[in-house]
Amino acid sequence: MTLHALSPAAGHQPAERTAWRTPLVVSAVVVAAHLALLGAIPIGHTPDAQTPAERFITRTIVITPPPVVEAPKPVPAPAPPPAAPRPKPVKPRPVPAPAPVPQAITAAPEPGPETTAAPAPPGNASPAGETSAATTASAAPEPPPPPPPPPPAEAPPPLAVPGAVRLKFAVTGQQGVAPMSGVFGELTWQQDGQAYEARLSLSFLFKTLRTQQSTGHIGPAGITPDRFSDTRKTEVASHFVRDQGQIVFSNNAPSVPLLPGAQDRLSVILQLGALLAGDPARYPTDGAIAIQTAGPRDADIWIFKIGEEENLRLPGGDFAARKLTRNPRYPYDDKVELWLAPALGYLPVRILLTQPNGDFADMRLRERIAGPGPN
Repeated sequence: MTLHALSPAAGHQPAERTAWRTPLVVSAVVVAAHLALLGAIPIGHTPDAQTPAERFITRTIVITPPPVVEAPKPVPAPAPPPAAPRPKPVKPRPVPAPAPVPQAITAAPEPGPETTAAPAPPGNASPAGETSAATTASAAPEPPPPPPPPPPAEAPPPLAVPGAVRLKFAVTGQQGVAPMSGVFGELTWQQDGQAYEARLSLSFLFKTLRTQQSTGHIGPAGITPDRFSDTRKTEVASHFVRDQGQIVFSNNAPSVPLLPGAQDRLSVILQLGALLAGDPARYPTDGAIAIQTAGPRDADIWIFKIGEEENLRLPGGDFAARKLTRNPRYPYDDKVELWLAPALGYLPVRILLTQPNGDFADMRLRERIAGPGPN
């Protein structure tokens, strides 16, 4: 019975089992799916393994920018090449000039100096440089016209140097507290048209108190001194060193530049007379004559103011004379007053010298004697 009872149950169990097993199978499938999903977790670790590969790829991307930076470096290198094309267009410009070049060359052999200019070919390396040199050589003769000749040098003023003569003077004046009396002066002028010698002396009772002497030559500019001396107790002198353009003094005073027409303190008297005798109308009243005048220790520009003609009554006679005055410029300067007589070729007939301390010597003509030239 048990078997019987079990047999129908056994006959029913397959259907029940089948119905019961179905959810089991479903659950098994679900479990299997979950397991598969859970098994996917290790698969999920694979992307982590791939991640480093992607990071390696990004590293290569970082490496690629440096070559991009290197690429612009060659870019400045091509910058110099554009400079090369600039001369290239310049070369074709002179290239058309070769056609006229032979004409310039044919013109060049005619003037000798231009052909000598041709050896200045700095552009021997290129014919274009030669053509440019030739064109400049051909253009050179055109611009440089000869400069106008300099104006002719101003001719020296007319001069009439007096002939040899001796002038004797009566002298009055004052020296210190004592009046000057019994003093005689003499101006000796000797010249032969080339050389001259002038001497002015003051003497008292056959004793020479002071002597000034000037020597030199006579040229187109009139009297040209070479040496001047002034002697009282000792002699001091000045030398006109013309090849050096200097006036040198014997007392070791600083030398001074020698100016054209320079005179000394004695020759200037005769040079002024020669100027007025050469052209009196050239020197009107209130005019002035400036001359560099050297003494025994210095030299300065002496300016003589031209005054009116005066009538003088002198020991040697009556004379009409033009007065010239040199006023002192410095406290130690002498005042010089000259009267030059046209009747005697503008020789001095009166000389008045006044010193800063008030001492003076007034020389008035008392005799004129014609004298020979220097020996």
